[in-house]
Amino acid sequence: MKKSKNNSIIVYQAPSGAVEVRIDRQKETVFLTQQQVADLFSVQKAAISKHIKNIFDTKELNKRATVSILETVQTEGKRSIKRKIKYYNLDLILSVGYRVNSVNATRFRQWATKTLRQHILFGYSINKMNIAKNYQSFLQAVDNVKKLLPDEGQIKAENALELVKMFADTWFSLNAYDKSILPKYGVSKKSVKITAEELADVLVEFKKDLINKREATELFGQEKQRGNLSGIVGNVFQAVFGQDAYPTIEEKAAHLLYFMVKNHPFTDGNKRSGAFAFVWFLRRAKILNTTKLTPEALTALTLLVAESNPKNKNQMIGLILLILKK
Repeated sequence: MKKSKNNSIIVYQAPSGAVEVRIDRQKETVFLTQQQVADLFSVQKAAISKHIKNIFDTKELNKRATVSILETVQTEGKRSIKRKIKYYNLDLILSVGYRVNSVNATRFRQWATKTLRQHILFGYSINKMNIAKNYQSFLQAVDNVKKLLPDEGQIKAENALELVKMFADTWFSLNAYDKSILPKYGVSKKSVKITAEELADVLVEFKKDLINKREATELFGQEKQRGNLSGIVGNVFQAVFGQDAYPTIEEKAAHLLYFMVKNHPFTDGNKRSGAFAFVWFLRRAKILNTTKLTPEALTALTLLVAESNPKNKNQMIGLILLILKK
């Protein structure tokens, strides 16, 4: 296995031919010298120089976008000398891999072709090594979400699966679901205001539709006590020292869903009414992402809110904000 090191960067070729990269998360790309690229594919430095020249001559890649000249301190004898050395980014490293004639380069091309074929035929490819490495982190994340629920939680397997799908792009970036990691704020600071009367009107129409479909009775959406709905809307849009308590659209939407579900303002239909109000408000604010917030995902999220422990309110709000992030 060939390795090239540049500070905290390690680039090597896996047995499958894949060019594996280990790099600090703060880095956006990988930069290697010509010699390091040569080591990676087991060829002479001169061969790499020739291929790099051809790549730039044919305008396959842009030189300014792929080359970085950095000042490096080298030890020559007893002296430390500063030299300017060219470093090449990951795009160029991969491009060279398609041109070099060596056993390692052949292995790389076989792997790349197989990976590209998977993307074209199936729309995805899987890095089994990364999954294995992150599997324990994944299980820990699932376990932490379970801790948000009371012992008698009734979330079904299919709804749990939807939760996994919703958080699929963030599982591995979270070490734990706690208040220090989950987002606390939204980003959309549009001026969108609703009244309790407006929300009550659309909920009446929602109720009529459900009754027509025989999915609800007259008890659906009836306030347990007059003013419950007004109190929730008032809480969502409350001001503190002249400023909105929840300044962004996402924060308002998250609290609207939470209060509608957890405060039980109605005799029947709190979860469905809360989910409907949540989507209605997001659509009105023009930030509803139906590709992410599917009906199944909305059902799973609403059930998670409904069954969560009240002491975990901030965590639940954070989870909703996480889903609303674009």
